[in-house]
Amino acid sequence: MKNDKARPIMVQGTSSHVGKSVLCAALCRIFRDAGLRVAPFKAQNMALNSAVTADGGEIGRAQAHQAEAAGIAPTIDMNPILLKPTADRTSQVIIHGRVHGVMSAVEYHAFKKEAARYVIESYERLASAYDVVVIEGAGSPAEINLRENDLANMGIAEMADSPVILAGDIDRGGVFAALVGTIELLTPQEKARLTGFIINKFRGDIDLLKPGLSFLTERTKLPVLGVVPYMKDIMLPDEDGVGLETRARARTKADGVRIAIITLPRISNFTDFDPFRAQDGVTLTFIEDPSQIDGTDCVIIPGSKNTLEDLRWLVEKGFGERLQNFRHQGQGMLVGICGGFQMLGRTVSDPHGMESDLGTVAGLGLLDVETTLSDSKKTFQVTAEAAIAGESITVAGYEIHMGETSGADRTFSIINRRNNTAVAVRDGATSKDGMVWGTYIHGIFDSDEFRGAFLNRLRAIKGRAPGPECRPFAASADAAITAFAKTVRENLDMEKIMEMVGR
Repeated sequence: MKNDKARPIMVQGTSSHVGKSVLCAALCRIFRDAGLRVAPFKAQNMALNSAVTADGGEIGRAQAHQAEAAGIAPTIDMNPILLKPTADRTSQVIIHGRVHGVMSAVEYHAFKKEAARYVIESYERLASAYDVVVIEGAGSPAEINLRENDLANMGIAEMADSPVILAGDIDRGGVFAALVGTIELLTPQEKARLTGFIINKFRGDIDLLKPGLSFLTERTKLPVLGVVPYMKDIMLPDEDGVGLETRARARTKADGVRIAIITLPRISNFTDFDPFRAQDGVTLTFIEDPSQIDGTDCVIIPGSKNTLEDLRWLVEKGFGERLQNFRHQGQGMLVGICGGFQMLGRTVSDPHGMESDLGTVAGLGLLDVETTLSDSKKTFQVTAEAAIAGESITVAGYEIHMGETSGADRTFSIINRRNNTAVAVRDGATSKDGMVWGTYIHGIFDSDEFRGAFLNRLRAIKGRAPGPECRPFAASADAAITAFAKTVRENLDMEKIMEMVGR
């Protein structure tokens, strides 16, 4: 089917975390299954979970997942502007997959008029290549203080001439007030773009909800397009730290492997650990207090958007001393991913002030390496040979880092491809006994073979027998979006949805 220009459809929300990202992923899968060429689009995304495209561009993790749901490879056009907070008032601004600079909120607000051209370029490229573009909003369209030069919600709907569906999260309470209140703060032109509502994360008897739905339709003259039920333990990636609440609700499994992830203040790419969530015989917890380390088999320091500040926090909270004891008393394995790897070393230096003005901060000293942050970022899709328990295993993932790390400890892995180009690059470091190791490779645990060997190594350390074969993560992730898309399809007025995209 040939189209001169795609038909857009946009999902906005009453606030952050109402489920816009996963609803858009579901729509991408639904349209794909209907035989349409579909692509996701989020003009401006503020998130610490990111992904790398085939050409080395950095985009929001949610848009990469939505692309997977659509059955296509992610590209920089799907998220032309990515904002990665480095501190409370500053963010690294990434445009078309590359670092543009670090800006304060005031500086970025002044920059938005210029930034709009990048958004338009990306949208036009997608619109000329696909039948449907599923657009995700950000935050709420009712943030009237941000209406000028809006690159998140109604400004984008106007640019794309898109109908808008407004989603609300009933599980948080106050959904009717949120939906009606949002509409009350929109201009007449903005209201005219609204086509209906989605009530998301509903639990209970739908009959008890019907009076509220009738009120909503009578009050706003807009239809409720569907009520999507709450799906417990859904294995779909989250935008940012709100997802940690779900991930932290782990039930301890008797005789299972216990893995603790330290919840750094500026934790990034915590989706690295999603493969463990569906793994039999594993308890995954996210911790904020050193006492929670007790009884764990492995402690992982994750990635960070501000390594020096988070390293200082780690020590001030008492994690430094507790991790030293954990290591020297042989209580389990210590792992660092990206920024966490840097923290395991002797020092981390930031001579260019890329993340903070702290200069050089002493690391935990558990690996004999030192890190210096450069003024440029490395972003690659990679494959590598990684060693675990004396076994070399092929892994795939991605690099996103500014650090250059070197030292006396042995190499953890050899990267043999970057963005589909053959290379031979040393990555990470490991202690002589293999009980402390770090890597720059995000997504390393997505490898079923590596994850299985890693878990069995943890079991062996405690004298336990090998565990069950790892459940294939890629298949589990695809099954999750398939199941969620089926639920969404069954609970939305798909006839009206299809009419919105000209079908």
